[in-house]
Parts: sequence; C-alpha cells; structure tokens
Amino acid sequence: MARGFGVAAGLDPEVARPLAARCAKLGYDSVWSNDHPGAKGLETLAEFAAAAPELDLGVAVIALDRQSPAEIAADIERLGLDRSKLWLGVGAGFSKKPLTRMREALPELREALLGVRLVLAAMGPKMCDLAGAEFDGAFFNWMTPEFAARARNQVEAGAKDAGRECPPVFGYVRTAVGPDAAERLAKEESFYRDLHAGYRNHFDRLAEPEGTVGVAASTPDEAQKRLNAYTALDTVVVRGLASANIDAMGTVAEAASP
Repeated sequence: MARGFGVAAGLDPEVARPLAARCAKLGYDSVWSNDHPGAKGLETLAEFAAAAPELDLGVAVIALDRQSPAEIAADIERLGLDRSKLWLGVGAGFSKKPLTRMREALPELREALLGVRLVLAAMGPKMCDLAGAEFDGAFFNWMTPEFAARARNQVEAGAKDAGRECPPVFGYVRTAVGPDAAERLAKEESFYRDLHAGYRNHFDRLAEPEGTVGVAASTPDEAQKRLNAYTALDTVVVRGLASANIDAMGTVAEAASP
C-alpha cells in the first residue's frame, strides 16, 4: 500500500513547496490537491513539482461541469506539468446525470489529455464499475475501510467484465492528529454531508455516525493503525486536516508517513 499526501487547492506556495519536499523525504510517492471554485488544483501541483520533481502529482478531482477537457489541457500546458507524472481525477460535479456525463466525456478527455492517467471519482456501484471498465484508476472519497473494500470489489468486477486488469484504486482519508483531531474531522465532514445529492446518498449508504469517517487520532501510532486498515486502497491519500502552515501540515504528514 502506497501513501500520498493531499491538501486543499490554493495552498500558499511558501507552504506548498517545503511541504512537498518534506513529503518526499518522508517516503510518500505522490502529492495531491483537490480542485474547487476558489483555486485550481493544477496550480497547487505546479508548486509541488517545483520542490519535489521526483513525486507523482495528483488532482482529485476536477469537476467537468466547471472545466472542459480543453481547459484542463490548456492549464497543464501553461503550468508546464509533466503529463507522465500526473494522475488527473475527474468527476461529474453537479451534473444532472453523473454516470452518463462521465461515460460520454471519456473520449474527449482521452483526446485532449494524451499521456495523462485519468482517474474517475467513484462512490456508488455504477461509477465504480465504470472506473474499472474504462478509466486508468478509481478515486474513492469519504469511505470507511469496510465500505472501501466493497467499492473495490465493484471496480474489480467492472474491469473483469471489460476483460482488463483492475486499475489502481486511490482514496482520500481525512486525517487529523492531536488534541483537536475529532473537532477538525467533524467540521470537514459536516461540509460534505449535505454538499449535493451524490454526497447525501453516499453518506446515507455509509450509515456512519457524523464525524467518524476518516482518521482522528491523538497520537501518530493511532493514526498509523487507522490508516493501515484501508487495505482496499492501492494508494491511501492522506488528506491532512491542519492549519495551512508548514509546521501544522508537516506534523500531520510526519505522523501519517509511510
């Protein structure tokens, strides 16, 4: 099981660059950013790449209701990102028919993003099946270890039906460490629980108490034990929940390091 480290897009370059360098020294094999209306994840990845060019780069995920494949390709070129190092996660965002949107978008994505590994945001069984059948990876979000194992089975089934090897499975695991860890996880989770119908349905399927999906640990040893439970993921992307400074983010990265 590999480890990546993930942040929110728009992280100050004065934090992003030393954080990436530290992650490389700690043994992470990739660094990740989300993407949101206020900041582009690819721009955060460019800061990571400048400080730790040896690491793979991942964005999870870019919503296709906000950015077209052509716009994504233009950003990659503008930022000088190495396509061979890039895992590009895509999702339907607020599209009315998410599964149809992603299935129909794939040919355009392939044409616009030659050489880029395309990872599908997948939570429900049909999207997991599509990820296994047609994409270069699946990206999970807000799952328990047990739920992730069931979702992986669906990715594998999709790949088998398509006559191909199962692509790698990634997933964010929100991780907070320290005396305020439970509060940080609960605050982050509460935002997503009612973000849109897809997340509402997902959390209903999870049926877990609020503020418990992820890792809230008082010590690094506890964090490691909880992260190691995510055996269904080929790469656990530790989504650090900490103040946006190098000391706080670095502390989480070290506690959760491979």
